[in-house]
Parts: sequence; structure tokens; C-alpha cells
Amino acid sequence: MLMMRVVRGAGWLVLSRFGGRLIDVLTLLIFARMLTPADFGLIGLAATLVLVFEMIFEVPLSQVLTRLKHVEKADLDTAFTLGLLRSALLASVFLAAAWPFADFYQDDRLLSLVAALAVGPIARGLYNPAMVSFSRELNFRPIFFTEVAGKICASALALAAVYAGAGYWAIVVNSVAAAVVAATLSYGLAPYRPTLSLSRASRFLVFMSWFSAAQVLADLNWQFDRFLLGRLVGKDTLGRYVVASDLAFLPTQSLIGPAMSAIMPAFAKMQADRERRRGAFLKVANYSMLIAAPASIGMALTADLFVPVLLGPQWQDTAGYLQLLSLTVLPVPYYQAIHALAIASDRPSLVFRLNLLDLALRVIALPAGFYFGSITGVLAGRGAVAVLMFGACLITARHLLDLGIFQQLANLGVAVMAASIMTVAVLALRLGIDGLGLPDPAALGLVVTVGALTYFGVLHAVGMLPTFAGGRFDVGGRT
Repeated sequence: MLMMRVVRGAGWLVLSRFGGRLIDVLTLLIFARMLTPADFGLIGLAATLVLVFEMIFEVPLSQVLTRLKHVEKADLDTAFTLGLLRSALLASVFLAAAWPFADFYQDDRLLSLVAALAVGPIARGLYNPAMVSFSRELNFRPIFFTEVAGKICASALALAAVYAGAGYWAIVVNSVAAAVVAATLSYGLAPYRPTLSLSRASRFLVFMSWFSAAQVLADLNWQFDRFLLGRLVGKDTLGRYVVASDLAFLPTQSLIGPAMSAIMPAFAKMQADRERRRGAFLKVANYSMLIAAPASIGMALTADLFVPVLLGPQWQDTAGYLQLLSLTVLPVPYYQAIHALAIASDRPSLVFRLNLLDLALRVIALPAGFYFGSITGVLAGRGAVAVLMFGACLITARHLLDLGIFQQLANLGVAVMAASIMTVAVLALRLGIDGLGLPDPAALGLVVTVGALTYFGVLHAVGMLPTFAGGRFDVGGRT
């Protein structure tokens, strides 16, 4: 059945992304004890420029190929050629932008770092387009293999580099090697002999306009605070902020985001059945928040224990950033569900408008926050933007599916209730053990265990744990 295929496909994608992120986190933990926050700040600043240009010149090749009724050799050749042209253009842009970027931030090291980090996006542009055949069949095991194998190889090379004394260059090795290895493996998994051709370019160009513009805005939203702080604070402070932000996004990047890639084709197949799509969206939104709520809130509640245990005492100041940033990403899964629905409905213009609104709010809120409250003000600004964007997503869902706002909020009621009870239990426990003098690792383990048992105990009590009864996947039967 379609739903079970989606669940299996989403499972492989989640496992792929989660496995990759787990390897990244383990590598980060080692780096955090051998490098300084200033090293991470420097690399984070260089990576910001690279990621922005990568998204500006993003070509939605796999999305277009996924949506075609039939994929022919000419479609694959056109996708490969467009990817090759994109990589060549990126190489030229990075080389041209590296010097003025280094000059603007008054750090000559950025020149070579930008040039080296550019190899990653260039390699991703050469990824085998024939891999889309697996996605179209909701078979994501090969994608799991390429991503995890790439991460393992990259981590091994990066750790060898850091132990050899390469310093912050080890982070560059980790980023670049993962993309190069994954692109290389893709041609072994899906045999394909490229031919340069643009015969089917019109199929891609029609979809690119709104989608590409939306992607550019999304990346500017993601990187805006880093550009801002890179000019206003030291590399040490920026490094702590960047690491905290990356950790805060772990649940949505590793669990929710990959699942949406499998759910989008399912939404597309339901396009003719509005009622069925409405029910599917509510289940997806509910399931996403059931995962995101305990992860984000739990991270906020334990950041002061989590950071020194895993990153080391030199990162202690990062805990305060992580506590607030974890809460600002809580509405992100709802946006991800809206994004998947809009793309599946051939409405990329809606994604563009949401991202444009997001950027406008950030341009106002974050500089104002820094002016009035430095880093804390920026964090407060991100929180305000998150709340307003959640409201915008509720309105967008009402427009797309004729779903009332109160109906959408009621759909999330169990997640809110379970997370609230978990929060009370964790806070009460922490008050009770504060005077016991437990070592941070023991306190962290105890708090996480009690929080998890409380949360899933509430879900079990109200019948909201995922089930596979009768060969069908469901989450408490809610629609």
C-alpha cells in the first residue's frame, strides 16, 4: 500500500540523514575538544558564503525528475548537463567572491577557506541524476548507502587530519570529502553514461523560477544571522553561536526533513483527492510535532548539562544560546510539511512568499535585537520570527486545504499536552536533584530518561503511539 511504502521510504531517508548527522555529531565532539570556538567561527563564516551561493544557483534537478511521469535518457542527460554547468558557474563565482569577502571581514584566511569549501557544492552538482529512479519507487536504501558511506569516509579523513595537526582545515576536509565520496558512489549504484544535452531544458526551467527563488530566500533566512554576527562579534562568540544553532536544528534536519522527501511524492499522488490530502497533511503535521516537541524542548531543558558533557568546559557559554535556539526551531516541522504540500501541489509560489516573509521579518527583528540586546536580542528576535512564521503556516494550510486554524491547532493538542507534562516533570526533577551534587553525566542521563519515559507514557496513555495494525501505519488514528 502507498502509506506503507511511504513509511518504509521515509524510514530509510530518516535513517540516512540520522546516520549521517550522528557521524557528524561524533566528529564534532572530537573537534570541539581539539579545536577552539574561534576555529568554528572562522569556518562557519566561510561556509556561510559557500552555502548562500550554492543555494542561489540551486537547480531542482531531482525534484523535476521525480515529478515527471516518465524519465527518459534525454531527461537524465539534460539534468547532468545542467548540473555540470552549475558546477562550472559556482567555481567561477567562488573564486571571484572569495577576495572581497575576506577583505570585508578583514581576515585573509577566508580567501583559501572559501576556495577549498567550494569543492563540496561543485561535487554535489555532479551527483548522478539516474539515482532518481530509486526515489521514484520510494526505494531510499541506495541514498542511505551513499550518504552514510560518504560521511564515514569524510569523518575518517577529517579525524586523521586533525590528529596530524591540520587544525581548522580538518573541518574543511570533513565537509568536502563527504560530497566527493557520495557523488562518486552514486555512479556505481545507478549505472549511467552521461551525454551532454539540453534537449529537455524546458521541463526544468518551468519549475526552476519559483522554486529556485524560494530556495535562495530559504538559505538567506538560514544564514542571515551568521552574516550579521560575523561582522559584529568576534570569531569566538560566532563559533559558539554557530555550533549552538547547528545542534538546535538536529531534530528537524535529521528526522523530519528527510521524511518529508518521501512524503512529498505521496502528496502528489493524492492531488485529485482533496479530502484525502487534508487527512494526510494533518497526520503528517501531527507526527512531525510529536517528534519535534520532545527533542527541541528536551534540548532546551538540558542544554546546561548537555554542552559541558559532550563539548567540554570551554563551550559552557554555548548552553545559553542552545536553550533559546532549541525553542525557536520548534515550529520548523510545520513549515516543512507546508513546503512538501505546496511543492506536491505545483504551488512553489507559496513557498517563495513564505520565505520572503521570513526574510523580511529577520531583516527587521535580528538587527533590532542585536541593537537592544546583543546576542540575547538576536535570539529573542529569532523567537519572535518563529512565532509569526508559525502563524503564517497555519494561514497557508487553511488556503491550500480549507483547514481551519483552530482545527490545525487542535490536531497538535496531544503533542502540546505531552510536552507540557514532560517539561513539568523534568523541571521538578531538576529542582529535586540540584542539591545532590550529581556529576553532570549522571544528572543528564537521569533527566533524559525521566523526560522520555514521561513523554512516551503520556502518548501511550492517550493511544497516540505509532501503530502498524492491519498492515497500515497510523498515529493514534487521528485525521
